[in-house]
Amino acid sequence: MMDGPCVKVIGAGLAGCEAAWQIAERGIPVTLIDMKPHRLSPAHKIGSFCELVCSNSLRSDNIENAVGLLKEELRRMRSLIMDCADKTRVPAGGALAVDRTLFSRLVTKRISDHPLISVEEAEAEDIPDGPCIIATGPLTDGKLLESIERATGTTLHFHDAAAPIVTKESLDMSRVFASSRYEKGSGADYLNCPLNSEEYFRFVRELVSAETVELHEFETPKVFEGCMPVEIMAKRGDMTLAFGPMKPVGLVDPNTGRQPFAVVQLRQDNSDGTLFNMVGFQTNLKFGEQKRVFSMIPGLGNAEFVRYGVMHRNSYMDSPGKLSYDYSLIKRDDLYFAGQITGVEGYVESASSGFTAGVSMARKLKGLPPIDFGAETAIGALGHYVSEYNGSDFQPMNVTFGIIAPLEKAPKNKRLRYAAAAQRALGRIDELCKEGI
Repeated sequence: MMDGPCVKVIGAGLAGCEAAWQIAERGIPVTLIDMKPHRLSPAHKIGSFCELVCSNSLRSDNIENAVGLLKEELRRMRSLIMDCADKTRVPAGGALAVDRTLFSRLVTKRISDHPLISVEEAEAEDIPDGPCIIATGPLTDGKLLESIERATGTTLHFHDAAAPIVTKESLDMSRVFASSRYEKGSGADYLNCPLNSEEYFRFVRELVSAETVELHEFETPKVFEGCMPVEIMAKRGDMTLAFGPMKPVGLVDPNTGRQPFAVVQLRQDNSDGTLFNMVGFQTNLKFGEQKRVFSMIPGLGNAEFVRYGVMHRNSYMDSPGKLSYDYSLIKRDDLYFAGQITGVEGYVESASSGFTAGVSMARKLKGLPPIDFGAETAIGALGHYVSEYNGSDFQPMNVTFGIIAPLEKAPKNKRLRYAAAAQRALGRIDELCKEGI
């Protein structure tokens, strides 16, 4: 164990666990503080670390997709979260999805077994003195939220939603077919509920008129586009869902030999294949209304819902001008933030911010120069986005090639352009790995 201060990491989600792991792997002791299991947030159900409260998907694994590139960068940098995700993956076509229970248990065990990480079960109420990383997530509240507001300025809010989960045995498999879009993955990684035009429009009519849960306790009615409740999307137009989460492109119903008019996809949610979540069906409908309306979907007439969709408030900082590209607070350089509270959005993005904050904190305590992963990498582009966005409407952001530095003499073909950008990024990551950061 090296001499010097112990780093406190507050929050044992994806960002906090990744940050704690990276610091400890560099020989610096860490105290990981989390309020579980004594107190659970409104979105959490279990007492272990890194609970995935929304989808169980970490999205595309293709490096020509920005999140696929981000995952590959993290893998090469020996990310704890990516290692645990790969070890607990379930079939999901071209995406990386995990058994959320096994994933959480594995991360918890790895963290708990690390000789330089001590876990403190307590609810933090103030920002501590000394080196600290705050990774308390988008549901940060109470005295700690007030402390963060005092230290950083106004905290903004938006709403997030989770999709329902059903049991496979309750599905009518005579109406449901197994297939991935364009037969990616094993070719049968998703269950698909096809709708004809009459079924689709009847479903949309009921969906837009269904009762929702009142949100009077929330301060602002912002909703992040990436987690838009399905009923809000449906109100934008009769065909919005058919071109969105219910798009049938790349699927053929074997019962008809044709592409359905619309389709609801179900993605495996556990390793046993007994639970499936409704892809893209985040919702704020009342539970009884979810049962009534979603049971109209072919194959879900007698579906058993083991979890209904829920909606909750998320908090994030107005990070530009307050955080540096390494997620350190500009006016207090031994205090870092990580995760969705910084304005990154998504599981992998949260882990990436925790990775950057952890590596940067360790280098600072070892007297090493700061490192900028660079806006040409997905890891670095996220840090530059949250620290340097110059608009007046800063909002949470998933990683996209739009925030990654453009190529010189970039190919006009988008696929070739993204492939070239990915190779450039991975070249930079490989250089950093050789330097032993």
